[in-house]
Parts: sequence; structure tokens; C-alpha cells
Amino acid sequence: MMVKVVNTSGKRKTAIARASVKKGKGRVRINSVPLELLTPDLAREKIMEPLRIAGKKAEKLDIDVNVEGGGFMGQAYATRTAIAKGIVAYTSDEKLEAIYKEYDRSLLVSDPRRKMPKKPLGRGARKRRQKSYR
Repeated sequence: MMVKVVNTSGKRKTAIARASVKKGKGRVRINSVPLELLTPDLAREKIMEPLRIAGKKAEKLDIDVNVEGGGFMGQAYATRTAIAKGIVAYTSDEKLEAIYKEYDRSLLVSDPRRKMPKKPLGRGARKRRQKSYR
């Protein structure tokens, strides 16, 4: 018997999340930690958005997410993108995809913005050493 498994990924800044979606009992784990125990609360709420919107469609799915890089909110946004993509790919539901896109496009499209490279004569991409004419 072949078990259907869908692998998807999401990115935000330097965070990369890889999700695998398969039939199950509705368990969601991020780095082997159940979603209910994830802290901080704000990140957990963001990650739960695609599950809440999907409703009944996501109740019978087990989702395992591995996420690395970036800060906790970057990881949360990458995770929610990976989860939403996974649910849409597993159910192949075009209505759900349209609902996700209308709610927030970043649920299905990874954010392409990256940090600008550092330039010479400064500490970062834009900051410069001050000039003094006195």
C-alpha cells in the first residue's frame, strides 16, 4: 500500500521551512514539538492561520515541519507558507487555494525579500561613517 506524502517548503528572510503532509489524526509538529506547545504565542497564532482557514480539510492530516535559520517570526512565516502549500497540494483544492490567496498571498508565495549586501565605508547596507568638516 502506497502512502501519499506531499513535501513543500516555505521561505522568509533566511528562514527555511520544509513540511511533509500525510494522512493522519491532525497532528502538527514543528521541529518535533507539537504546535500547541510552541512559544511565543504570536508565532503560534501565525502558524495556525492556514489550519484555521482550511478547517475540516486539515483535521485528518499529519503535518511535520522542519524549520531552520532566521529569527522566530521569520521561522513562523516560513512555516505557515509551507503548511498552506502542503494542504493545498495534498487536497488539490482550488477553492481553498483561492481563499488562501484572498486572505494573504504570502500563505502560498514565499517572500522574496532579502537583506541588502553590506557596502564599504559603513557598518551595513545603508549606514555610513559620519563626515566632519571642522
